[in-house]
Amino acid sequence: MRLIRSKWVDEYDPTIEDSYSTNRVVDGKNYRLDIIDTAGQEEYRDMLGSLFSSDNTIDGYLLVYEITSRTSLENLEYFDELIEKNIDLRPDNAIKPVKIVAGNKCDLSEHRVISSTEGLNWAKAHGCGFMETSAKVMVNIEETFEILIRQVVNQRRAQLEGKTAKPNVTATSLPNNTTSTTNTDTSSRTQQLEKPREETPKKRSGCCIIC
Repeated sequence: MRLIRSKWVDEYDPTIEDSYSTNRVVDGKNYRLDIIDTAGQEEYRDMLGSLFSSDNTIDGYLLVYEITSRTSLENLEYFDELIEKNIDLRPDNAIKPVKIVAGNKCDLSEHRVISSTEGLNWAKAHGCGFMETSAKVMVNIEETFEILIRQVVNQRRAQLEGKTAKPNVTATSLPNNTTSTTNTDTSSRTQQLEKPREETPKKRSGCCIIC
């Protein structure tokens, strides 16, 4: 919601699936993002399974957990399994979607129960890029979507050139003692997380579908 409205929404309801569109300029080019904000609660999981099983047009997935909640990280296992099942249903020549894990609420470091290292290791084990973010104080929100868009673009470009894309995703994790910062904070640590080999995608326009 912070990406769409460019402001913090206190009354956001995470149990409701909704769709949004927004435009972002990345590397001098305008892209339209069609974002499906999926419901994350237990009672909505049957609906989620149907979405992930039937839709093979999604370009990327942003898996979000809270650094203050171990359960939220454990729940990502379920969603990653849905994504992998969706990938298995795609044609052999379809590209694998980009996957990025975001550890949200990094502004609440005093309540942290998931370390940056643990979040990064989970992302590596599941073939995902990794960022720590704060939607409330706008840390790494734009940067996360920029990375996702670049990876989708790189894969499409590789198809046009007759190559298989093997992109690297920048993984940014904030120090555990971070309390509040901005998206220009130079204290964040970055490292390269190599993505698995991607298959070639179908040619598309400048539109990314993100779930």
